[in-house]
Amino acid sequence: MSDHAHTPNGHDKHAAHRRLVDRLRSQGADIERLTRGLDDTLLSERTVPGKWSVKELVCHLWRVQHLFDERIEAMLTRDDPVLLPYTPDNDTDFDKLVAHDGTQTRDAFLADRERLADRLLALTPAAWHRSGRHPEYPRFDVHFQVECMAHHEAHHIYQMFQRRLPLGKLPH
Repeated sequence: MSDHAHTPNGHDKHAAHRRLVDRLRSQGADIERLTRGLDDTLLSERTVPGKWSVKELVCHLWRVQHLFDERIEAMLTRDDPVLLPYTPDNDTDFDKLVAHDGTQTRDAFLADRERLADRLLALTPAAWHRSGRHPEYPRFDVHFQVECMAHHEAHHIYQMFQRRLPLGKLPH
């Protein structure tokens, strides 16, 4: 069997998976750019009262990436596993991340992002469609999980952009 699934007209369906991985890498580059040149003090500053700082947004994205990677692992290694919803309230792992230096947290997040992207690129088309059961979604597979992650992250990158503006000129 071929590693690439094609439609009858010859369209490579696996190209959509590669585009998702490219998107995750591009979003990682956005996060790096938006945090570049900021030390832990600036990353930790809440520029919008009552809202997360840039550092807290990075910590949240890293935490969600880790949880989503665990779900992907479950779908790849078990048949139709039950996947629990994530509720960020009272997440002690998030609190532990926030306690660390923001620049180190960002660097670790970005290194994990590259590992995840490499792992996803190595998946076969069939692996992308391994499924799990989630109480909030009628259809849930690796592809859906990665696309969900990309959309969720894009929302927070926009917040990061907004909260970064008061901290000085944006790097190009």
